[in-house]
Amino acid sequence: HVQLVESGGGLVQPGGSLTLSCAASGFTFSTYYMPWIRQAPGTVLEWVSTISNDGPNTYSADSVKARFTVFRDNAKNTVSLRMNSLKSEDTAVYYCATGTDMATWGQGTQVTVS
Repeated sequence: HVQLVESGGGLVQPGGSLTLSCAASGFTFSTYYMPWIRQAPGTVLEWVSTISNDGPNTYSADSVKARFTVFRDNAKNTVSLRMNSLKSEDTAVYYCATGTDMATWGQGTQVTVS
């Protein structure tokens, strides 16, 4: 079955960095675009970034474009999100999902910037 497991979240000070990872299994990872989405407390879901199936094309929300980088390793079935210059407003639960339709989600990893 399809499974996504996020890791790498934690508590970081403003201006700091974190790298989130998402380990995928149960599907042909290299054929899927992979998005990251986040949800801050009391707010709606917000799309963060997406990477194309073979990696060269990435897309990010304006709020993170200059600070976050999405990358993947198709040999290891992982997609990662490097987050630099973190701000308090980046505090959220971060999820990876499968495909442009975001059909399957991981359980999420908490990022707290404080």
